[in-house]
Amino acid sequence: AEWGGFEDNMQGGGSAVIDMENMDDTSGSSFEDMGEMHQRMKEEEEEEAEGEAGAGEEEDGEFLGMKGLRGQLGRQVADQMWQVGKRQASRAFSLYANIDILRPYFDVEPVQVRARLLESMIPVKMINFPQKIAGELYGPLMLVFTLVAILLHGMKTSDTIIREGTLMGTAIGTCFGYWLGVSSFMYFLAYLCNAQITMVQMLSLLGYGLFGHCITLFVTYNIHFHSLFYIFWLVVGGLSTLRMVAVLVSRTVGHTQRLILCGTLAALHMLFLLYLHFAYHKVVEGILDTLEGPNMPPFQRVARDIPVVSNAVLNTTAKAIALTL
Repeated sequence: AEWGGFEDNMQGGGSAVIDMENMDDTSGSSFEDMGEMHQRMKEEEEEEAEGEAGAGEEEDGEFLGMKGLRGQLGRQVADQMWQVGKRQASRAFSLYANIDILRPYFDVEPVQVRARLLESMIPVKMINFPQKIAGELYGPLMLVFTLVAILLHGMKTSDTIIREGTLMGTAIGTCFGYWLGVSSFMYFLAYLCNAQITMVQMLSLLGYGLFGHCITLFVTYNIHFHSLFYIFWLVVGGLSTLRMVAVLVSRTVGHTQRLILCGTLAALHMLFLLYLHFAYHKVVEGILDTLEGPNMPPFQRVARDIPVVSNAVLNTTAKAIALTL
């Protein structure tokens, strides 16, 4: 009976131990479940916060992306316009600044220039077909500079009083203005009259026509006779003018067109020679008087006498100083 009671007690204690273990397991599992639930809730809150932040960032990114796209498009358009303008500017600069473009107009031998100078004084006889015109500018340019030098020489040999330099600017403006201005006007008139001539050919023709002017002015500036000037004006200037007129007649169709074109060129060319001989110096003097005033004599320093009173004062002062010492 005692043994049986002991077994019953042991069984009861074991069941109690088992119940304690079960309670402990149950409590542990409940704590773990609570922790897991708390962790899950925390993770869900973090995921929701991240989702909201991601959505906000996406909205901001979309907004910034639109602004960035517009800014990038504007930069691309500005860059493209800059490149197009730069390309056009470089093309224009290379067109007008490249020496190879002007080289054919100045590539000429001195022998050819000499031959063309002589030909400019010999009128052509055949006007039934277009006469050849030299398409170079070296000879005409040198003749214009020669005419400038002759005008300056004439200013020095005449009675003209040269002030403020040698008046080179006035001479250069007159000669180049006539060459370029009359050539442009005659080219426009030739275009209206349907003449077969280009601008370069007109510049060359009129430039070589100044050879007669250079000869006439150089001789008459050193030998001052009006009768000699009129002879050279009619002979030398007339021959160079007839040469240009004959060339234009050979390149123009129609009697009225020939009369208008050749008459205008002959009148301008011959009158320009008269202007250079008779009126150029007076015009320059008038311009100088207008800009600088009349010709005034230079300022001179004149010695003045010391009055007697001043001498007496100086002598008295000197004697007083001497006595004091």
